[in-house]
Amino acid sequence: MKMLKSKQSRRFENSKTCVAIEYPLHDKDINGTIIELSGRYPEKGLAVNLECKELAYVVKGEGILVVKGKKYSLEEGDVVLIEPNEKYFWQGNMMLFMVCTPAWSPKQHKIIM
Repeated sequence: MKMLKSKQSRRFENSKTCVAIEYPLHDKDINGTIIELSGRYPEKGLAVNLECKELAYVVKGEGILVVKGKKYSLEEGDVVLIEPNEKYFWQGNMMLFMVCTPAWSPKQHKIIM
């Protein structure tokens, strides 16, 4: 069993519009992060995860997710699953709880212009 207290989390900016609060479990198979979105991420282009499935739960707020050019409206309580290699962007004012499997790493995450 692993447990992390909120004071053990790490806050970092992915961009001006996207702040992540990471809970470092040091587990290669899964991780969890709070995302605070206040605009568009990525600010330009599309994001893609080459290895990870991303499961996102909208904790509060609303916005959209565009995957493969299709727009999905999101609001509090919604859940989405982004498969590896799907190109996407987020836009809105939302707090998301994201779980990635295998655990997210910067090496497998790309921004495509």
